[in-house]
Amino acid sequence: MKEESEKSVNSGKRLIVLGFITIGVLFLLYSRYQDSELLTPSAIDSIQRIAYGFYITLVVSFGAIAFGMYRYHKGKVESKGKDLSTIIALTTWNSKARKIFVVTFIGYGIFFSLVSGTLVYQPEVNFAIHYGATIPSGFVAPCCDGPGYMPKIIFYLTEHVGLQIIPINLVLQIIVSYLVGLNASIAINAYTISKKGRGMSTIGAATGLFIACPTCAGTFLSIFIGTASGIALSIALAQMQTLFIAISIPVLLVTPYVMAKKLRNADGSCKIDPTK
Repeated sequence: MKEESEKSVNSGKRLIVLGFITIGVLFLLYSRYQDSELLTPSAIDSIQRIAYGFYITLVVSFGAIAFGMYRYHKGKVESKGKDLSTIIALTTWNSKARKIFVVTFIGYGIFFSLVSGTLVYQPEVNFAIHYGATIPSGFVAPCCDGPGYMPKIIFYLTEHVGLQIIPINLVLQIIVSYLVGLNASIAINAYTISKKGRGMSTIGAATGLFIACPTCAGTFLSIFIGTASGIALSIALAQMQTLFIAISIPVLLVTPYVMAKKLRNADGSCKIDPTK
């Protein structure tokens, strides 16, 4: 049983690393096709096919990462070790934690879509009139923008609602939504245990709110400052929000280990029953 769990953990790690390396290489390779001078009529069809291949590879990479996370998580639960990674796995394996994770992952993903401009609502613009778009319709725009911002997928859902899928935003959305969901599912259990032992401080709870919503700070700033100060500040705040998200990722990675210490007994075992 121990050998099987170790095998599951190791194979999960390999799949996760392979998936992220593939995504990194994919972004690097596609950036070579973003020179507008290379976009000749004869090259458009080839770049369009490469753009389709980009998203197919991206989806496969995320599939490998997701399956790797499952294998790693399951292996840690079966190993019943006493390290912090196992405590995290045990804490998030029960049905309550899973429900919290799914709800948070979906809810934050929708919120991220609105904040990042993936989900577009423009009541003052009619896509059919202004852009000549067919409603509903969609296409892949293969060129030209900075690394990570191409190829884009554009969907016109209604005359005023659309989707603009940008690769870097999609990757950030999935990663941050996963980490926020993971932190939320652990935090609920950690809060319950800490409340019983009066171990959670007000500062810790407030910090947790910002950690659980790394795009909130930029959004609130854009509401109170951007509206009053015009387009220039809105652009600056959008860049600042990206910075908030970038900073939040290592914080979101470290926080589960900090909370896991609250959920470990003196003998190293987990305080949470993973079967409940």
